[in-house]
Amino acid sequence: MPVSKRSRVIALTQTEKKTRDHKTAYIQDVREAVNSHDCLYLFSYENMRSSKFKNVRVHFRDSDSKKITPSRILLGKNKLLQIALGRTPEDEYSDNLRHVAKLITGSVGLLFTSQSHKKVESYFDNLSELDYARAGSIAPRKVVVTAEMVALHPVSMMEQLRSLGLPVEIKDGIVRLIPGREEYVLCKEGKT
Repeated sequence: MPVSKRSRVIALTQTEKKTRDHKTAYIQDVREAVNSHDCLYLFSYENMRSSKFKNVRVHFRDSDSKKITPSRILLGKNKLLQIALGRTPEDEYSDNLRHVAKLITGSVGLLFTSQSHKKVESYFDNLSELDYARAGSIAPRKVVVTAEMVALHPVSMMEQLRSLGLPVEIKDGIVRLIPGREEYVLCKEGKT
């Protein structure tokens, strides 16, 4: 019989699907973390960037003494985290974990640690990382572009600057703000 010439879906990815065994192993990891640590913190995050979050992981992994099990931060499927902790009194893995499981919604993670409450809370109270704004972020201050700043850009960027709303033109081979403008307000404080 000849081979069918119908179009077939071919996976171009190297990633394997998560099987039931993988999910069971993840649930077991969460339960082992409950057993080996004294405290559990539930935290939420917005616009998380991997490089910034990696610093938090490294801090909690390295700051523990050799006698204490290193802290663990777990992010993942909310349903799996809820199942691992238990959603009902009959299912819960340890006392009162069902109350934590109810709070696992949205962008949240679990921090398992044996460090003192003061240490953990002071770390997160003092945690503040500067980062580039993303689309939709609220401006913490007024941002102004001056004529000198615009002049530093190459002529080839003029179309990009115009598409972003800057009133620019080329004069004598230099990008400049349109005549009569010495500065342009990009965004005002409190606006997106």
